[in-house]
Amino acid sequence: MIDGRVTRKLLLLGYPAMVLVAPMLHAEDLRSALAATYASNPTLLGAREQLRAADAGVPLARADGLPSLSATANETEYVRQNTASTTDMPRMVTAVGTLTVPLYSGGGVKNAIRAADTRVIAGRNDLRSTEASVFTQAVTAYLDVIRTEAIVRLNQAQVQTLSTNLKATSDRFQIGDVTKTDVAQSQSRLAVAQGNLRSAEASLVQARETYIQIIGHEAGELTPPPPLPALPATPDDAVSLALEANPDLAAARERSKAAGFDSDVARAARLPKVSMIANGNYTDYLGQLALRGDFPFPIAQSAATADVSIRATIPLYQGGRPSAQIKQAQAREGQALDTEIATERQVIANVRASFSNYRAANEIIAASQTAVEAAELSLRGVKAENSVGNRTVLDILNAEQELINAQVQLVTARRNAYVAGFSLLSAMGRVSGKDLGLDAGTLYDPEIHYRDARGTLSDWGVDKVQGAGQPTRTVDTPAQNGSTFGD
Repeated sequence: MIDGRVTRKLLLLGYPAMVLVAPMLHAEDLRSALAATYASNPTLLGAREQLRAADAGVPLARADGLPSLSATANETEYVRQNTASTTDMPRMVTAVGTLTVPLYSGGGVKNAIRAADTRVIAGRNDLRSTEASVFTQAVTAYLDVIRTEAIVRLNQAQVQTLSTNLKATSDRFQIGDVTKTDVAQSQSRLAVAQGNLRSAEASLVQARETYIQIIGHEAGELTPPPPLPALPATPDDAVSLALEANPDLAAARERSKAAGFDSDVARAARLPKVSMIANGNYTDYLGQLALRGDFPFPIAQSAATADVSIRATIPLYQGGRPSAQIKQAQAREGQALDTEIATERQVIANVRASFSNYRAANEIIAASQTAVEAAELSLRGVKAENSVGNRTVLDILNAEQELINAQVQLVTARRNAYVAGFSLLSAMGRVSGKDLGLDAGTLYDPEIHYRDARGTLSDWGVDKVQGAGQPTRTVDTPAQNGSTFGD
């Protein structure tokens, strides 16, 4: 099971200080990077706005079951009247008010509201999924910067070492201690190392630009990541947790339920509908209504009427529309069920793959650590043997290359292990802002906007809940370079 408490002991082996740790000026840790991502990443903020739009679906569905009131007013001028008429009616003003109260709709409104509510729940899980995806991207970008900075430092150290070796080999060639071939080999290895350094610097630029894209600002001096929470011991345990909490799977399940309600809404089209209708009418002739001829009694210049009725609408034949709508809704319901199973398959595959990658990366860490220690010992031994003439310059160059290869593999394995572990937590639905305990102010609570949207009855209501945030632009950030801090 997952232990939410994060221990202080590092999950992975400590990074070599010469490789990953530089003077801690303007340092940024992973928690603050994730907090910045949570507050300003446009993909995440867009997902919040999408959920707010889904919230509005509930009052839209409910509106079909609530009373509606309308009024119309007309002013009529009779520019030509019937000469045979006994009245003069030059103009009149009429006002009509109509109140309609739905009484029965075959269950269509009720099920439409249920479908909308269910889609809100699905939308919340979509938001959790987007949040997990963006956080995983942020963690990957963070670790990629750390890894590429480490590789650049390793290559810088190798270039410096090979430059010293070349100078020493050239000096020894001058006194006849080595051959021209030894000098050429040293020159070749130095040129290759310089090319590797340029490639590593280009990779660092890419990593830093990706960091800006995801997190929203430049990567400063990044500290090693904190330990991950305890992870499941077996892939079956991880899958069990994911089936309970994975947001993509939860969203697919809710959409399946909503599709079932949609089928009920479609069936309601074949059932009767009952409503109450109240009408009020007022007519005013503006004091100008008159009878032609000599009549001794006054004529009323206004009139008002009101009526209430019950209307039952019974569908008899609609050209096959209800049947087609039902079949369409049932097909979509089946599709939603199939999508749920497909999502479940995908979640299971992702969890098992992440678990395997995490375990393999940790095993590679142990093997690479052994390889680094052995390569360091081998290099010292080769140098000692070269000093007494038992080893050649090429042997030293090969030993140095083996060492840097092992160091790069170790750095990469540490990055891969952390990313795989975080991806596993993400697949299990354990990396929301609340799960991570981010210090990003008040975390976004979708329930607040939902309650406000659902409680709105006025046609003139406005969104009283604060927006989902403000994404930051990165156009003003400078182009990144491949230098490391302290260079």
